[in-house]
Amino acid sequence: MGLISPEEGTLESRKGRFLALRALIVLAFVVLVAQLWLLQVVQGAVYRNQADLNRLRVYSARAPRGIVYDRRGTLLVRNVPSFTVSILPADLPKSGKNNDGSKAPQAGPSRAQVFSRLGNLLHRPAAEIQKAVEEGQAQNGLYEPVTIGTNVDRDTAFLIEEQNSVLPGVVVDIEPVRQYVDGALLSHIIGYVARISPQELEKERESYSASDRVGKTGVELTYEKELRGSKGKKQVEVDAQGREVRLLYQMAPRPGNNLTLTIDLELQRQITRALEEGMRGANSKAGAVVALDPQSGQVLAMVSLPSYDNNLFSGDISKEDYQRLTKDPMRPLFNRAVGAAYPPGSTFKMVTASAGLQDRVVKKDTVITCNGVLVIPHKYDPTSNYKFWCYVRSGHGPLTIVDAIAYSCDVFFYTVGGGFEDFVGLGLNRLGKYASDFGLGAFTGIDLPGESPGLVPNEKWKLAQPFNIYQEPWLTGDTYNMSIGQGYLLMSVLQMANVTAAVANAGTLYKPQVVYQVSDSEGKIIRPFAPQKIRTLPITKANLEIVREGMTAAVSRGTASGLGLTGVTAAGKTGTAEYGAPDAQGAHRAHAWFAAFAPVENPRIALVVFVEDGGNGAKVAVPIASRILKYYFGLPEGPP
Repeated sequence: MGLISPEEGTLESRKGRFLALRALIVLAFVVLVAQLWLLQVVQGAVYRNQADLNRLRVYSARAPRGIVYDRRGTLLVRNVPSFTVSILPADLPKSGKNNDGSKAPQAGPSRAQVFSRLGNLLHRPAAEIQKAVEEGQAQNGLYEPVTIGTNVDRDTAFLIEEQNSVLPGVVVDIEPVRQYVDGALLSHIIGYVARISPQELEKERESYSASDRVGKTGVELTYEKELRGSKGKKQVEVDAQGREVRLLYQMAPRPGNNLTLTIDLELQRQITRALEEGMRGANSKAGAVVALDPQSGQVLAMVSLPSYDNNLFSGDISKEDYQRLTKDPMRPLFNRAVGAAYPPGSTFKMVTASAGLQDRVVKKDTVITCNGVLVIPHKYDPTSNYKFWCYVRSGHGPLTIVDAIAYSCDVFFYTVGGGFEDFVGLGLNRLGKYASDFGLGAFTGIDLPGESPGLVPNEKWKLAQPFNIYQEPWLTGDTYNMSIGQGYLLMSVLQMANVTAAVANAGTLYKPQVVYQVSDSEGKIIRPFAPQKIRTLPITKANLEIVREGMTAAVSRGTASGLGLTGVTAAGKTGTAEYGAPDAQGAHRAHAWFAAFAPVENPRIALVVFVEDGGNGAKVAVPIASRILKYYFGLPEGPP
């Protein structure tokens, strides 16, 4: 039915239409008021916030990280200014499309043009920049800057700034980056900083943003909270292109605290040179040295080779450099001094000797004769037996414990550890207990990441191992091997240095430390160094004195006589730790060890030298230690 015209309608129908029109107008007014109330009251805060975000920006200013010094105040790590280029997704041109998918008119450069122009300036593919922005925006939103380039050269940074009118959303900042003064010399101790990972950011969103750098290894990691400082902030008003037009508020960042290490830089340098030369002579590709102050646990030096230049991580490390480091079979990023565990060889005889004396298995005047081999009958087959050889196949003859330490007699320590015939040895449980007392099989607690606890094996451990397919129990031969630092026993170079220091200082096991003090940016000490005692060894000073006498004899007339120090009395213990399967001639490859301390009367340094696959400890590790100790005590450098 069609509409009735005014001429045909009655008064009543005209009145009805008028009322309907009024109702429609009122309804429209109500809807309009409701929408205004929704926009201005209910969602007013949201839209005001969006308007402020379009008009205002709050930027954070990264705080300079704390400086790092060696024990003598020599600068090791500093901050240098660097240009960083970022993109704020909120200020980029829109995508260029209408809601219906049609192309929208573009007043300025398109988003693609910004990526292309910036890519040309930074010599990076535009697609790579676009991908980084999209990923950053998806993870952190429109108003979190996405870092595109770090350590950008000065000319390029200025060129980008000059073109900011055609690069909306692109920001150039000057930020402090780490410079490691001696690079590879201290990289395993100091570590490096790098971009925070998504996992780390998820845990620390209140303190960090996606563009921040955090400590990844070394003291950069363990002292992250002390080094990072507090961010500054500034609020600015921007124009439609995101350019700053007015500063509204600013708070300066607070620099991080400084670290003074226990490390002696020059000693670190001399040890590195000595170890490198010793490794070359032994055709070895890896090694480590740890030097401790035996009276406090301070780490005087710690070297792990091969090393790497941590300056590579100061900006964004290139893919080529990162792959080179991570795929290198010698693992230069790995701190062998702390994180690797090896059989200690005869250096472990310090522990066996201490345990044997303390439990009265032997006395200072006990004599055990070494004929070059111990023959143990097979438990189930009387026609066969096991032979445990001394490294001197002809035997050492009658020995006291001082002589056995000096000449590193295996048969003597087989007997002390596992017993033989009527001689009752320590046995596995007592030997393992003393090894644990010396801190083996546990973390030392050093203030560096990646520490290995090593392994003090026992029967339960052996029965649980996949290689033990026949569930063979712990045998006397296993105890023999453990008594001379072979078999399943494993320990780190740091742990051996701690054992050596405890013998040197007459029985105190200290927690090793690489940071001497923490101070603020004005030099005020916040946290001073204090020695931290782990425990006092359950071994009398008299018994430890006998062990030290044997180690002193090793240097004066025994396996370490090549040390060759003049005017300084030193004590030491050599080690040659066999590993792997024997070759066709029955010979094993071996690691070279040497543990020492000096002066014997009042020890100032405990030193452990380790050369991976280096062979004989007396021939390889002792000459390296000789060069190090001669430098440390200011002695002539002649041949050892």
